[in-house]
Amino acid sequence: MADATPLEYTRKSQEQALDALKQTQDAVVDALGSWAKAVEGSAPEVPALPMPKGTPEVEELIANSFDFAGEILSAQREFAQNLVSAAQPAVKIREVETASA
Repeated sequence: MADATPLEYTRKSQEQALDALKQTQDAVVDALGSWAKAVEGSAPEVPALPMPKGTPEVEELIANSFDFAGEILSAQREFAQNLVSAAQPAVKIREVETASA
């Protein structure tokens, strides 16, 4: 990436960070699964947790929470784009050559 643009460097760094995050998450899920299988037969029976009738399943709560977070992120993106558009008349940009490292 000798002639990469700043945006290309940013995207490559983001890709590497996301890959590292996914690898770490996979390792944690695998470790927890292994632990759960190991203690499954050796631990005494654990009573079920009492939950009020109609309580959503954990998977539903996770989906709902992440759907909402996605909507917030989308709204924030639109807000940021609108801010840039609103400021455009007052902000002038000109490209300049920079020294290569």
